[in-house]
Amino acid sequence: MPLENFYEILSGICFALTGLWWTVVEGRKEWLNNAQLRSLAGGVYASFLIPGVMSLGAQIGGENKLVWRAVFAVAALTGMFFTTRLLLQLRNSGQTGFFTRSRWAVILIYALVFVFGVFPELTAPTGLKPIQVEAFLLCVIVLTGHGLAWEMMTHKID
Repeated sequence: MPLENFYEILSGICFALTGLWWTVVEGRKEWLNNAQLRSLAGGVYASFLIPGVMSLGAQIGGENKLVWRAVFAVAALTGMFFTTRLLLQLRNSGQTGFFTRSRWAVILIYALVFVFGVFPELTAPTGLKPIQVEAFLLCVIVLTGHGLAWEMMTHKID
């Protein structure tokens, strides 16, 4: 599959998931009235929105590598900031779900996205283009968002 098609599909999926997540949150008014639950819902939202924005940047950049690299770097820093903020808010929450407990790994994934966006030559040992490595990392972020969404909808969260 051409990489342009991949990013086109991924951006569509991410924005569709963002809209679906809005619908889920709208139906769970208690989440909006609780700061911790609102933060968790925002974390899921960011797991879909940020990769969607990065995918748009990959498409808009076309042959101009500087565009996608800049979009990926800024979006990765944004993801790191908001994920760290979420972790600090939830550090004593007692949440037991695997994805909620492992949210720190998302910061590391965003850090890799940032590093490979700024220093694309570091992907050379993989034998892949930098934008291909980034595609894999974005998939992991989106899959983590799915896990977080599942945990929020199926686990009792106080």
